[in-house]
Amino acid sequence: MSSSIDFYFDFSSPYGYLASTRIEAIAEKHGRSVNWQPILLGAIFKVSGQAPLTTYPLRGDYALHDFARSAREINIPFSMPDTFPVGAVAASRACCWLKASSDDQHDHSKLTEFVHAIFKAFYVHNQNIGDADVVLSVAESVQINKDSMAAGLADQSIKDALKTAVQEAIDRGIFGSPTTVVDDELFWGSDRLDQVDRWLSRGGW
Repeated sequence: MSSSIDFYFDFSSPYGYLASTRIEAIAEKHGRSVNWQPILLGAIFKVSGQAPLTTYPLRGDYALHDFARSAREINIPFSMPDTFPVGAVAASRACCWLKASSDDQHDHSKLTEFVHAIFKAFYVHNQNIGDADVVLSVAESVQINKDSMAAGLADQSIKDALKTAVQEAIDRGIFGSPTTVVDDELFWGSDRLDQVDRWLSRGGW
């Protein structure tokens, strides 16, 4: 049995943001850790044939209403960004760089804080996280060296790491954000977190 919960997310996913504020408490309750797994829905949609939720007639209008309603339910700040969706390549590469920085414990330990800071920059402060300079500014705000991160974002090994991460997610059956994986059991959507909690409590069913 794994000691971690794999949490797959795209920073451009409002439901990913909502779930990101709850997943750590669920993991801690069950003695688990969270393994943050950034993905790019744009690449996954090419395989699944989907499109951003807000682009669908009728369903998109409902989603916009539901994002805000769901945020109110769990009492977290939320506002729909002016620029949406955005390509979260830089932010996702930054996560890969932080995960790869195991020889620099300061940067490596900042991954969780960085994830939350990027989500908040986008869904609370209306910053365009598709802009690499914004990503670096957010990194600096949580005491990550932005010059080191900028070099990391340009490093081919980090670019390749994100491509590999996305392909591995596809191979695992991940098609949306957020997807929570507990011991190879997939739960798609922020509205499945209570089910994740029950699954862990009961040992599955």
